[in-house]
Amino acid sequence: MHDLYATRLALRAGRTDARTEMEHAIAAAESPACAHVFTHPMFDQAREDAARAHAEQPLAGLAFSAKDLFDIAGQATPAGSKVLSHAPAAKADAPAVARLRAAGGALMGRTNMTEFAFSGVGVNPHHGTPANARDAATPRIPGGSSSGAAVSVAIGAAFIGLGSDTGGSIRIPAALNGIVGFKSTARLVPTEGALPLSTTLDTICAMTRSVRDAVIAHEILAARHVTRGNAPLAAYRLAVPSNVFLDGLEPAVATAFDDALARLRAAGARIEEITLPPLAELASINATGGFSAAEAYAWHRLLLERSGAGYDPRVARRIVNGAHMKAHEYIELIHARRHWIDRMEALLAPFDALLSPTLPITAPTIASVAPGAERDDEFFRVNGLLLRNPSIINMLDGCAISIPCPVGASLPIGLMIWHAALHDDPVLAVAALAEQALQST
Repeated sequence: MHDLYATRLALRAGRTDARTEMEHAIAAAESPACAHVFTHPMFDQAREDAARAHAEQPLAGLAFSAKDLFDIAGQATPAGSKVLSHAPAAKADAPAVARLRAAGGALMGRTNMTEFAFSGVGVNPHHGTPANARDAATPRIPGGSSSGAAVSVAIGAAFIGLGSDTGGSIRIPAALNGIVGFKSTARLVPTEGALPLSTTLDTICAMTRSVRDAVIAHEILAARHVTRGNAPLAAYRLAVPSNVFLDGLEPAVATAFDDALARLRAAGARIEEITLPPLAELASINATGGFSAAEAYAWHRLLLERSGAGYDPRVARRIVNGAHMKAHEYIELIHARRHWIDRMEALLAPFDALLSPTLPITAPTIASVAPGAERDDEFFRVNGLLLRNPSIINMLDGCAISIPCPVGASLPIGLMIWHAALHDDPVLAVAALAEQALQST
């Protein structure tokens, strides 16, 4: 399956055209593998957009999908819920959607997600749960909350899956589906027109089939140019944090991560092992509930009073927890985070990028975490594991990308390359070199 970059070259060389590529995307979107992916298909409109596009445009009529929490003119924005399915239609596209369309992208439709983006598992009791794209025999979780967006890219129904990342909601499904997910520094892409989970932590970003595609998507979404370096992998100083990120890894994840590091070292990478003591403080900093619950409750409190029975009980349970945070605790949380970021940035400053497993586990079955009170304990256990590593970067206000590790026939495993805020370009540069090294050895 070609990536966006290669397909654009083929378009310009006349080896394919936007209409043909759109029919391939629609065929993938209508296949059984894409069941429960699109909550609001827009295939006929996508055909029209592809027909009007020009090969010189950045996206040239090629397909992208948009998570169900983005405003699209003339449509309600349900965010994976039932309670907002009849909300007033949006008057305009969210800036992120508008930028992709202006670049020549053809919108395939709204994609399924965890209700109100509140979990990393990807289960949705209202619209069904998209199955992980990498195991046709056993239905496994897609990861969330940008579940449908990830599967749309992995199956071939979209070149870019537009989503959001509050605690890993781009990188988790990217890692589990064997694709690339880039969480940029949050302030670089406007969040207007996207229904919020946490106004402090939300980031608008995308999933793609390659790192070079991630650069294209980011340049469009952030309206900025990424500086592309020519330095070899050996020119970058890299580090692996040994605490928290490596705790309790599944054997397959530990093996894949160690193998990835060995391949990178063989390609010339200089990698040190370090300890980050401030990571031990996160539990106490978030002891009163963290940002997501409190900020989600502030947004949802009136809707919960009117329509609480219509919520996914697991989502409602987490949102209601936010009602218990006191004003002084929230203010103290803001200050504690700022001081924590300062300490972390001082420790990260000597390095160009950090390397960690994106997730400590591979994708469990959908059946093990499907809706039902009898599976709640397992659901929340899995959710906590999925969020653990990626959410650290959101707390840091940093940037991170998940790229696939070479794993042969086993389930996909992600390598996360990350750093503090506004280190996006070095992270992308290292990721491009790492992707090349991992694919060529």
